Amino acid sequence: MSRAPRVGVLSLQGDFALHSAALRDAGAEPVRVSLPEHLEGLEALILPGGESSTMLRLLDSTGLRGPVERFVRERPVLGTCAGLLLLARDADRLPYPTLGVLDISARRNAWGRQVHSFTANVDIEAPGGELSGVFIRAPRITRVGRGVQVVARLGREAVGVRQGRIAALTFHPELTPDRRLHTWFLRDVAGLGVAASR
Repeated sequence: MSRAPRVGVLSLQGDFALHSAALRDAGAEPVRVSLPEHLEGLEALILPGGESSTMLRLLDSTGLRGPVERFVRERPVLGTCAGLLLLARDADRLPYPTLGVLDISARRNAWGRQVHSFTANVDIEAPGGELSGVFIRAPRITRVGRGVQVVARLGREAVGVRQGRIAALTFHPELTPDRRLHTWFLRDVAGLGVAASR
C-alpha cells in the first residue's frame, strides 16, 4: 500500500482543522504548520481562510514568512478565501505585503461583512460540474493575469484560479462534504497520487 502524501495546512489562524479533515478524506496525511520546521518533508501546502492581515502578521512574528515564501515559489499550494489574498500579487487594504506568487489582484471582504455571507452553486471546470460554494467575508478577484486559468465561476465571475502549481479559491470548499476540489488539488495541481474523491 502506497504512503499517503504529506500535505501541510498553515495553522496560525483560521479554519485549518476542517482543511485537515478534508485532506484526510481525500487520501492525504495533513500536517499542521505553525513553525518553519513543520514545512520539512511536505509535498504541498494549503493556506486556509481566516483574517488575512492577522495571518500575514503571524507569518512575520513566527519566522514563517521566509520559509513559506520559498515553499510556495517551489511547491504546490492551494489558498482559500484569505489564503487567496496571501498568494495574490496585489490585494487591497492589507497592512503587510502578500506573498505575491499568483498573478491576480483581489479585494478583501468584497462581498460584504460576516452577515452578508452566503452559499451558492459554483461552476467548476477542473473536476467538472457544479458544487456548493460557501462565501464568508469573501474576497473578489478583480484582475486575472496572463497564464492564470479560471477554474471556477459564480455566474460570470471568477471565483477560482490556477497558475501552474498554484491554485486559489475565494470560497471555502472545506465547509461542505464535497471533496472534489481537495482531490483535484492533490491529483491535478500537486501531481500526488490519492484515492478517488467523493
